[in-house]
Amino acid sequence: MLSGQSALVLHGCACAEPAPIHVTVPYFRNVERRAGLVVHRGAVKPQDVVEIGGLRTVVLEVALAEVLCRDDRRTAMSCADQALALVPGSERAEFRACVEERIRTRPDPRGRRQGLSLLDLASGRVESPMESWLLLTVADAGLPLPEPQFVIRDLEGREIYRLDFAWNAAQVGLEYDGYEAHEHRQDRDARRDEDLRRRGWVIIRAGIDDLKEPSALIARIRAALQRRGFTE
Repeated sequence: MLSGQSALVLHGCACAEPAPIHVTVPYFRNVERRAGLVVHRGAVKPQDVVEIGGLRTVVLEVALAEVLCRDDRRTAMSCADQALALVPGSERAEFRACVEERIRTRPDPRGRRQGLSLLDLASGRVESPMESWLLLTVADAGLPLPEPQFVIRDLEGREIYRLDFAWNAAQVGLEYDGYEAHEHRQDRDARRDEDLRRRGWVIIRAGIDDLKEPSALIARIRAALQRRGFTE
């Protein structure tokens, strides 16, 4: 049956990789090796299996636990955020607890520490895989964690802006500029940042190059927080 990222694809996680195909089979079953197929051996309980589109796959919490423990951290982080976003907000805490239990009780202990740390970071509130990577970059640098999708309101309580991430106590915001989202809105973003500046905010913008080499970005964030006297 499908497992890992292949199962997440069926459950609706667009950031999971559709190839290679991951399957889990019983220990006693022989499976011919072939290109594009990754075979994992293990036991899957009947209650942990669902059928989606005519294909047997593991349930969402099992698939996510496996990806968090055994896949690269950036992919796993973005998958966790998307998987949590698929769950209604009222059920998210229970789902998170189920995933945590799956991680802690995995027969293979390898990757448990990674899985638990990434699950703790994920919120289901970020809006793109790159934003998930950006949050992971901030966490890896040892900086205080910002709040995702922070809403700024006017005096009447109406929403006027929504920041990708914010350290509200310091009034420092962090925005990810994806190419498609920001290619034709530089002027509007500049006006927005200026208005936020007048309201007391410092806005730091990050792009794909900052994810590749984050040292300069981390220095800018740390300096902005220090200027505001912000400490956890």
